[in-house]
Amino acid sequence: MKTVKSASTLLTTGEVAAYLRMKERTVYDMVARQQIPCSRATGKLLFSRPLIDAWVEAHTEMPAGRNAVVPMIYAGSSDPLLEWALRQSGCGLAVLATGSRRGLEAIARGEAMLAGVHLLDPGTGEYNIPHVRALVPQGDVVVIHWARRLQGLLLAAGNPLGITGLRDLAERGLRLARRGEGAGSQLLLEVLLDRAGLSMGAIRVASQIAETERDLASMIAMDEADCALGVAAAAEGLGFLPLWPAESFDLVMRRRDYFEPAVQALLALARTEPFARRAEHLGGYDLGDLGQVRFNA
Repeated sequence: MKTVKSASTLLTTGEVAAYLRMKERTVYDMVARQQIPCSRATGKLLFSRPLIDAWVEAHTEMPAGRNAVVPMIYAGSSDPLLEWALRQSGCGLAVLATGSRRGLEAIARGEAMLAGVHLLDPGTGEYNIPHVRALVPQGDVVVIHWARRLQGLLLAAGNPLGITGLRDLAERGLRLARRGEGAGSQLLLEVLLDRAGLSMGAIRVASQIAETERDLASMIAMDEADCALGVAAAAEGLGFLPLWPAESFDLVMRRRDYFEPAVQALLALARTEPFARRAEHLGGYDLGDLGQVRFNA
């Protein structure tokens, strides 16, 4: 039998076929039917070994009455309004804001109950659903809309450098603070740069990676960076230049977890007047469709 020799976490079609002990033709058929997690980011099919392992585990039949315990963790993207609501609701979820993509991977592996995501699909212009299909293939996932957010450049108060757009970063060598790989803001930044005829290689970036929206704002306030792509809600005390008005931020969870007290406590708070006042105070939020089911696998 053909064996998988690569130590990489990314497998080719042949390698994943050997790993799962099936024919390559079967793998291609499963990809066509969206039955197995894969990526076409490089123009060819690649398979994440951790996601394949999670997919196999999700399809393992367990003895009757045995249920996995889902950790009381919120994973995924950083959002000022959501993080306030997680605290105020008393839902008991610990916050692990490591970026949208890692949040989805945590849901796929059963390592988090809830994930916040804002991942744009450049090909379709759709938010989140294509990435959920690709990264959480278990088939019992629900996506609940949280808010539409205004994204733009966080700047020093008063915009003393007179920044008018992304092209200034390349032409003037300004320092950009950024989130890590897999963060929704980083993906949007690459899309916006591409539309401006620029690339990340043309931008001077700060050496430190920001873990949250608040970290981005702090780096600018401390003069560790000149600007950053972030949400308007994180710009308190700073300047802000709007660039992208219609970002969809959604909550992803397993269907069974939607009914858990922690999730219901969070959504209950989101229907209150104090929550609406907090959103208005922070700014940059459209809550018109909050709670709407966007996807139910």
